Amino acid sequence: MEDMRQDMETILFDQAQLEAKVAQLGEQISRDYEGKDLLLVGVLKGSVVFMADLMRRITVPAAIDFMAVSSYGSGVKTSGVVRILKDLDRSIEGKDLLIVEDILDSGMTLHYLRDLLRDRGCASVRIVTLLDKPERRKVDIHPDYVGFQIPDAFVVGYGLDYAEKYRNLPYVGILKPSVYEGK
Repeated sequence: MEDMRQDMETILFDQAQLEAKVAQLGEQISRDYEGKDLLLVGVLKGSVVFMADLMRRITVPAAIDFMAVSSYGSGVKTSGVVRILKDLDRSIEGKDLLIVEDILDSGMTLHYLRDLLRDRGCASVRIVTLLDKPERRKVDIHPDYVGFQIPDAFVVGYGLDYAEKYRNLPYVGILKPSVYEGK
């Protein structure tokens, strides 16, 4: 991991900060979903690390499922086209959904996903995101639970990637532009 560290401009949130924030989110979600039929919907692949840690901090019964959607490909900017690569494995009718996302950027993917899931008859749909980048928002969408608000920078680590790399870092860092600009 040391050789990946050299690709970072700076570390935004270290492992201890991430653990503390996830614990705080888990406590809040547990209070809010007491007595509800909670289904955590992880958005693959970026949410996996966050969701695994978050679900261990949630103290109310919760089922899990996953969706894979894409609007990025391997680039750094959204394409604007949302594709479902993997749909849910179960019916969500009557369930209280909590979409678990790694980062809320343009909002286009989550806006589409939230509306799609609402139309399937669930009781409620809320969003938890580890990272929120509001200055990049292109649609009107606001997460219900936010780990950290971040500046408009390209971040990796703790599940977030660039071209499928850096997901395994135990921290969130800003990637040096020279890495993704190919210089």
